[in-house]
Amino acid sequence: MKCRITQDVSAAAELIRNGELVAFATETVYGLGANALDPNAVARIFEVKQRPHFDPLIVHVAEIDSLAEFTTGLSTQAQRLAERFWPGPLTLVLPKQSVIPDLVTSGLDSVAIRIPAHPMARELLNAAGLPIAAPSANKFGCLSPTQAQHVAEQLGDEIPMILEGGPCQVGVESTVIQCNEDSIVLLRPGGISLEDIEACAGKVRLARIEDYAETKSQVSPGMLPRHYAPGTRLHLIDQLDQIPDVKTIGVLSLYPLSETILAGREFAAQEILSPTGDLKMAAANLFTALRNLDQSGVECIVALRLPERGLGRTINNRLERAAY
Repeated sequence: MKCRITQDVSAAAELIRNGELVAFATETVYGLGANALDPNAVARIFEVKQRPHFDPLIVHVAEIDSLAEFTTGLSTQAQRLAERFWPGPLTLVLPKQSVIPDLVTSGLDSVAIRIPAHPMARELLNAAGLPIAAPSANKFGCLSPTQAQHVAEQLGDEIPMILEGGPCQVGVESTVIQCNEDSIVLLRPGGISLEDIEACAGKVRLARIEDYAETKSQVSPGMLPRHYAPGTRLHLIDQLDQIPDVKTIGVLSLYPLSETILAGREFAAQEILSPTGDLKMAAANLFTALRNLDQSGVECIVALRLPERGLGRTINNRLERAAY
């Protein structure tokens, strides 16, 4: 592994200013960051991740006051959401200023932007003094990294530095919202629940893939049908009688399964997202649990669908894309 794992924010900021890539911790997942205003640095993100150019990047900024440099303004609903949830795991899709390279936005006239809450991410943004484009620090379509070692396993030979900020506390990517003139659209469920968004800004419409069929570019990251996937085949089921007939199975569930539910079934590996059924804990543990099952040598992974509420909706979204 060539990259350095460190907590040296000043060194990381210098690399970013010099057009290099740095992986860094946020409260959601580890991001692979580059100067968002440098097309050559941004192109390197796509190269290292093997990411298709039609999938736009999220731009991270330090303060809401800097938005005027990169967007043409906030609608009333977007302003309300920003004031309530920033800094935090919320991304807003906003009309962009021309200073943002088209490569960042996949040629769209909008930019996905957020202010992270992780103190080290904010320190990096302030030290670099520029916006940082940062998708998840992994190969495209694979499990998102929530620890520095997860980044090192996939990208350690291709980037100079990982800024170590500990395990990610939210553990799933940000919620992505687009505020149109007459509606608020949920493009990707994430670390802030649909219920919390609606409590703040009113009724939210769920994005439909067919609504964006006329453009080759994705309006938001995380909208492709297959994404966030382990190497081992994953089946998302509602009950255990839907388990495929294979010899070695790894099972992922929200809380421990009772003997009644198991009905004599044994599994080669098991991962519990939360012993108490806490959905925030489950989201924080999701990608690490999937990674553990993927590395356990089982023939397939079976995930039991979670309640379709709160962060359970986000977890189900990730599992649906992993199982596609």
